[in-house]
Formats: sequence, structure tokens, C-alpha cells
Amino acid sequence: MFATPERALATQKAAFDALLAAQNTAFAGFEKLVDLHLKVTKATFEEASLKAQEAFTLKDGQEALAFVSALAQPNAEKALAYSKHVYDIVSGVQNEFTRLGEAQIAEQQRQLSDVVEQLAKNAPAGSESALALLKSSLATATSAYESVNKAAKQAAEMAESNLTAAANATFKAAAETGKTTRARKTA
Repeated sequence: MFATPERALATQKAAFDALLAAQNTAFAGFEKLVDLHLKVTKATFEEASLKAQEAFTLKDGQEALAFVSALAQPNAEKALAYSKHVYDIVSGVQNEFTRLGEAQIAEQQRQLSDVVEQLAKNAPAGSESALALLKSSLATATSAYESVNKAAKQAAEMAESNLTAAANATFKAAAETGKTTRARKTA
């Protein structure tokens, strides 16, 4: 009555499509991370080459000390920027997984609701209270899931907001430190 071959095939196809979507999402995230790593590595090698050439032109210990201290600031900023890029990529993949999961759950809820409706249509007389209880339980479970999902999204948004604020404060502090260091050098 409920599990026709067509319905079973459609369910299997939907599960396979969901698996493919999850694999594509994971691979796209991996691809972005690899691309970021390659770009950072290339830029690091190029910069190291330039800095090595600059180091050969230093004339005394004072210039060497200033040169070394000047290296620290940009590297800290680059490390923070790199971390932010990695976070953005991972966060994007996580958001896509969440979206895929929510779509799967919504589809399963719809299918379960269809099954309950089919039961109601074919139920024997006198089973109305049992069906009402089943429908009520389904509505309660759906409502509970939506509440938990909403709370989880709010917590994730708050965490991301706090992380962004902390990163911005760190970038600002690093920039201020760089300004102070440059001001001391020119003085």
C-alpha cells in the first residue's frame, strides 16, 4: 500500500542525489582550500626571495635589526588574513551541508506526513483518536526540530559575529602596532 516500487526507487534516487550533492560540496571546499594554499605558498616564496635580496643589501647591525622587526608585522597580518580565508571556506562548506541536511529533513517530514495522510484515508472506523494523536505527535516533533534548528542557527550566527569582531579587533591592533613601529623608525 505505501511502499510501491516507484516510491522506493524515488527515495533511493533522492538519497543518491543528496549523497552526490554532499560529495560535490566537500570537494568544492577542498578545491578552494588547495587553491588558497597554492596561492599563499607561491606568494610566500616570491616574498621570501625579495626579502632575501633585501637582506643582502644591509650594511650594519642597526639596519639588520630594523629589517627583522619590519618582517614581523606583515607576517602577522598575513597569518590573520589566511586564517580568515580558511574560516570563510570552511564556514561556506558547513552552511551548504546545513542547507542540504535541512532539505533532506524537510523531504522526510513531507513523506512522513504523506504516509500519515494515507493512513488516515485507509484507516478503519474508530481509529480517529489514534490518527489525531499520530498527527499531533508529528506536528510536535516538527515544531521541536524547527525550534532547535532556529536556536542552533542563532548560536552559529552569534559565534560568527563574535569571531568577526575579534578578527577585526586583531587586525586593527596589528595595524596600530605597525603604525607605531613605523613612527618609531622615522623618528
